[in-house]
Amino acid sequence: MAPQLDEYLEAEIQRLLTESGAIAEQGITLQRREHVLVLGGEVESARRRDEICRLIATSFPDVEIACDIGIIRAAAPTEVEEIS
Repeated sequence: MAPQLDEYLEAEIQRLLTESGAIAEQGITLQRREHVLVLGGEVESARRRDEICRLIATSFPDVEIACDIGIIRAAAPTEVEEIS
């Protein structure tokens, strides 16, 4: 039987994200959509996003997750932005 998606489970996942030495991520949001927990927010690389999703999936194997974490642009812009 899958665990119920509630505030307690969300708190456990947030604690795991912030206290995990390899992740230490506070900017990830959790949103319940029916029986799926959607991970949101932005991180600096696809590798970091994959690590976060893998950590949650491994730690909570009975929870169906959708990884909707975006990648922020960390490199300097290549074009000059014109301000009018």
